[in-house]
Amino acid sequence: MISAGDFRNGATFEMDGNVYSIIEFQHVKPGKGAAFVRTKIRNVISGAVTERTFNPNDKFPTAFIERKEMQYLYNDGDLYYFMDPDTFEQIPISKSVLGDNFKFVKENMTCKVLSYKNNVFGVEPPNFVELEVIKTEPGFKGDTATNATKPATVETGAEIKVPLFINEGEKIRIDTRTGEYMERA
Repeated sequence: MISAGDFRNGATFEMDGNVYSIIEFQHVKPGKGAAFVRTKIRNVISGAVTERTFNPNDKFPTAFIERKEMQYLYNDGDLYYFMDPDTFEQIPISKSVLGDNFKFVKENMTCKVLSYKNNVFGVEPPNFVELEVIKTEPGFKGDTATNATKPATVETGAEIKVPLFINEGEKIRIDTRTGEYMERA
């Protein structure tokens, strides 16, 4: 059990049949009246974020989220197959569970598969990936305004903005959390 007075960022708990993760919390002690805890919580299954206040004495059961390293193998329509590197067991995961940042993952990359009571609710790709640029317009000499960018398509089919000096065939490093170009690889 976790009490609202012990909330910390990233803590997970069960409430009303759902699992929540704490994004932000603030202990408030007004001059008059009882203290309370103001929070911003995310439903880990649906991804919905809500703000809520709690009495510091409220208690909730702790929820244990399993984060397992698995290798992405291939996709077959709307099913994406992942393999456990220890048992070689393959599990299919629906496309609806994958986040928007999954567009940077190519076959054989290792991802974290998130589950609660053996129900998979999310996939975290690596924070940084190195991908090859397969299509982009050539940059023009002298066209060097501050932070000038151009669109580029990488080998997974995702499109991102890159600096003008990046050419087709080059490998670049991408931050999957923001979808931004980081550097040449």
